[in-house]
Amino acid sequence: MILSGKEIKKRIGTEIIIEPFEEKQLNPNSYNLKLHDELLMYTDDILDMKKENKVEKLKIPKEGLVLSPNRLYLGRTHEYTKTENVVPMLEGRSSIGRLGLFVHVTAGFGDVGFAGYWTLEIFCIQPIKIYPHVEICQLYYHTIEGEYEPYSSGKYQNNTGIQPSYLYRDFERE
Repeated sequence: MILSGKEIKKRIGTEIIIEPFEEKQLNPNSYNLKLHDELLMYTDDILDMKKENKVEKLKIPKEGLVLSPNRLYLGRTHEYTKTENVVPMLEGRSSIGRLGLFVHVTAGFGDVGFAGYWTLEIFCIQPIKIYPHVEICQLYYHTIEGEYEPYSSGKYQNNTGIQPSYLYRDFERE
């Protein structure tokens, strides 16, 4: 089951933490999250799964920043979130998608117990000007059935900023 907006609000401070929480960002069955004012952009022409790829940090000025097509940008949410007993799911807002801006390439599924900022995998169809603190995506929550182990991966848990891919660490364990 997906939680209603009223149920999300009821669980704020217990099973759902959103900091800062603004009631005006609450929807009938989701909560809008804002884009922070920084992005990362990979600088290597070819990305390698087995190594740490180089990134460049970009600041989104309040006047906006134009993104280029065929380039992956990593951003993060302004809000810190944490869940217990519910599964968070991230989706783009339809108003953002209708401009050809994707906010997650594949990683919209959260794990129960995740705590941190959401890294956004931002990609655009054509050049688009973006702004800091725009409501760019939304979280919705599913209930979970049965016993579970909360998310505790050291890779992305309790992050404080934008997280590039740490897939290369999986190869180090082989």
